Amino acid sequence: MSKLSYEDKINIYDERKQGNSAVNISKKYNVRKDVIKYLIRLIDKHGYDILRTNKNRSFSSEEKERIINRVLINNESACSVAIDEGLLSQGMLQNWIKKYNDMGYNIVERKRGRSPTMNKKDKPKKSETIEEENERLKKENLYLKA
Repeated sequence: MSKLSYEDKINIYDERKQGNSAVNISKKYNVRKDVIKYLIRLIDKHGYDILRTNKNRSFSSEEKERIINRVLINNESACSVAIDEGLLSQGMLQNWIKKYNDMGYNIVERKRGRSPTMNKKDKPKKSETIEEENERLKKENLYLKA
């Protein structure tokens, strides 16, 4: 699916409410018709405010587990739960459920940021004397020559 802008989503909703078919709208915006139907149901339930995302919304592991349990234990449909919870796509919930099952019914939070792959080199001490510095540089020279 191509990313739709905020204006595109509002235009899609307005066109659908004016009577245009989901198939015609999906061809116009180059998205699947299920995406159109999901978007319409989401806006009907939560209003236009659900589309305003200044930053990515994050869910705690407790929230994710509660939402996943609604599908797995209460046997509610994934689509209706995703709409009730205000998830911007149904695929998000399906990915959570898949990872939950793969990880042995544990929710593992994804680590964010860069992993420390490079070893940090020892920095020279600020208070080393000239003799200590010379000794350190001699050792480095021998190492590099080898």
